Amino acid sequence: MRRIQLPPPEHEQLEHTFKTTSDRRLRERCQAVLMASRGRKRQAIAQDLGVHRTTVRRWLQPYQHHGVEGLTLQWAPGQARRLPATLAPTIQDWVKGGPQGCGLDRANWTYEELAVYLYQTTGIEVRRTAMRDFCQRHGIRPYRPTYHYLRGAPPQQQEAREELAALKKSPSGGVRAAEPRRSPLSVGADLTGHIGREGPSPHRRHVG
Repeated sequence: MRRIQLPPPEHEQLEHTFKTTSDRRLRERCQAVLMASRGRKRQAIAQDLGVHRTTVRRWLQPYQHHGVEGLTLQWAPGQARRLPATLAPTIQDWVKGGPQGCGLDRANWTYEELAVYLYQTTGIEVRRTAMRDFCQRHGIRPYRPTYHYLRGAPPQQQEAREELAALKKSPSGGVRAAEPRRSPLSVGADLTGHIGREGPSPHRRHVG
């Protein structure tokens, strides 16, 4: 491979990109070209940058054909999302109306059930995790509480307080606490009295 000759404008452009870029890989590519322009061997450049000699060669070849633009990483376009953003309002309406509004016999939506219903209505098949990520990106929360708290009526609360106060003032209006239940054999006196009333056991033999 022939030696790289850098005109002053290209040298300044590489120096500027090397000092200002936040992309570590682009900075290493610029550094490799600058080192090669000073006559440094490919193997030495690879050792200084901690890469393989073949990697240095792959960096220098695009620069010789395309200049600084050849050092920029070119990412291939990724796979298009199965759930387009245009479906967000539709799914939001499903969530607001609840499963019963869509003719389903259940109380709340789940990500899996939303994915199944999406497939049934649009033919788009996605996993539960894909539906979860889609809902989180668009601020959609499928879980809705099926209960709500009601405040007590003030007149009824006041009436209950007055009735409770009247019970406390009444000498016999209070509720008597139930006595603890005792075992028939828990007290010796009870056992003695019970034997005295019923008489001795017929199976007990009298010793004279």
